[in-house]
Amino acid sequence: MLKYLLPLALIVGPAAAQQQPMAGEGLRVARQWCAACHVVSRDMPPPAADAASSFPGIADRPGTTEAGLRVFLQTPHANMPNWQLSRAEMDAVVGYILSLRR
Repeated sequence: MLKYLLPLALIVGPAAAQQQPMAGEGLRVARQWCAACHVVSRDMPPPAADAASSFPGIADRPGTTEAGLRVFLQTPHANMPNWQLSRAEMDAVVGYILSLRR
């Protein structure tokens, strides 16, 4: 059994190590573009216009998926500015939101 787990650990280990820097970049992008309307971290006070969902709240929803976040962020919404995130920014923000899951 151990011989089957070792290859999996070698694959998952580097991926987990790379996730943290992506989450850090996602937080930076979220603070730059999203924090005016959204609470983007658990330790952030709510913005003046507290009508938008918090990123931790979005992350904790049972139906939140990577694909769903990507579709949402690429679809224009009436109450949300039409930000044109680069692919790298999108990857970072999605990774960051998913990193907030409890």
